[in-house]
Amino acid sequence: MSPTNGSVLVTDDDPDLRRVLRRTLDALGFEVTESANGEQAVRTVAARKFDAVLMDVNMPGIGGIEACREIRKRAPRLQILMLTVRDKEADKIEALDAGADDYITKPFSIAELAARLRSAVRRSNTTVFDSRTPISIGEIVLDPERRIVRKSGAVLRLTPKEFDLLHYLMSHPGIPTAHSKLLRAVWGEEYGGELEYLRTFVHQLRKKLEADPSAPEYLLTELGFGYRFREP
Repeated sequence: MSPTNGSVLVTDDDPDLRRVLRRTLDALGFEVTESANGEQAVRTVAARKFDAVLMDVNMPGIGGIEACREIRKRAPRLQILMLTVRDKEADKIEALDAGADDYITKPFSIAELAARLRSAVRRSNTTVFDSRTPISIGEIVLDPERRIVRKSGAVLRLTPKEFDLLHYLMSHPGIPTAHSKLLRAVWGEEYGGELEYLRTFVHQLRKKLEADPSAPEYLLTELGFGYRFREP
């Protein structure tokens, strides 16, 4: 890792916003590179290494969602943070399905943005879990070393953050985990109170994991507390 707080690619079609973000993040110790659209972001990521990408969802051309998918193919462990409009829930779901690790809603505070980026940079430079032993519960088999999840032998297509969330829960089967503890364990110490944010990820994970997401048999809710994965 560089002596800065990390290298960040800022992608937005609004030059004024890019200028503000660059000046602000530069002052906070980040090494910032700009790109004006999704196509340029994909080319830039292919040409050099970054710790994180901050990208707007709605841009002309291929747009942020498709750019996220393309970047994820080229850099599976790169941290991708999407900027979304607060009242567009569909944007958030689509961003997570495309492989985004995090999303930040507009308008946002600089303090929140800086905290999210610092956490992303740390995740980019560390391994969340050390265990390499596959975990098997029911029909679900998770291989941490190969980062593959299978159900009844079929590979499930999970985003990197969905995998990390599932890995943590399956590593503690039958143990209820508080929302705040789960957020900090998977996303970083700056997280803890983003309950709706966590619910969004769990909802997406259940759609891929459960036969009936409305009546889950694996990823269970502990009402008013958190979540747990069923015991073997």
